[in-house]
Amino acid sequence: MLENKTIILIFLFCFFFCTHCVAQEQRFTYDSKGKRNPFIALLTADGRLIKLDKEEAKGDLQVEGIIFDKRGRSYAIVNSSVVGIGDSVGAYQVLKIENNKVVFIKEDKITEIEIHKEGE
Repeated sequence: MLENKTIILIFLFCFFFCTHCVAQEQRFTYDSKGKRNPFIALLTADGRLIKLDKEEAKGDLQVEGIIFDKRGRSYAIVNSSVVGIGDSVGAYQVLKIENNKVVFIKEDKITEIEIHKEGE
């Protein structure tokens, strides 16, 4: 009688242990179903609200100039418009401005556009 209970306990332990190991091996993939990625910040470093409008882009992005400030008040000239972090250019939004490139986001996809000096 004691042996039967021991065998049943060992069986149950193995069963639960194996199902736990199998469950951990499965990978979770987030399906946004066209909605905003919840891991993308809604505010910029300086507290401005990021707009996540999904309007169509108006042509390619062309970075024509950058005014870089280490304290975070940088601006860029993109498609003939002066923009800052959080501003929109067509369907893209400015995520970060660095001294040689502008980082955009569009529907959770990051796009980096580098500025080139004349003659390059």
